[in-house]
Amino acid sequence: MVQLIVGKKGKGKTKQLLDKVNSEVKEISGNVVYLDKNARHMYELNNKVRLVDVSQFMIENSSEFLGFVAGVISQDHDLQQMYFDSFLTIACLEDKDLVSAIDKLEKLSNSFEVDFILSVSQDKSELPAGLQDKIIVAL
Repeated sequence: MVQLIVGKKGKGKTKQLLDKVNSEVKEISGNVVYLDKNARHMYELNNKVRLVDVSQFMIENSSEFLGFVAGVISQDHDLQQMYFDSFLTIACLEDKDLVSAIDKLEKLSNSFEVDFILSVSQDKSELPAGLQDKIIVAL
């Protein structure tokens, strides 16, 4: 399943994402990975959450990002959830159509039983109709 936390920059999406990951990690049996554009939130995450600073991996487009995500999944058979902070930035999707990338994440989710929770810096009204049902928080 793919879930979205949406809102304009500065509305509090990261705090929502951090609160969600820290509460969820206590209740699930599998592993949790948090992808971010830097390591700034390292000390705000529960120590059971694996933080990955995506900027260190020279990802230049959305295809490379999706390959990176698939690589993370392939290395951890106990992976249950992945959180993506600043999704448009880390997935190289700023000013691009994100429906295709989210569709591919949905396929990965269904194939490998990994849930994806994304923070997206767009207003709810800016998102395509096909993504509206994935929104869990709109700020």
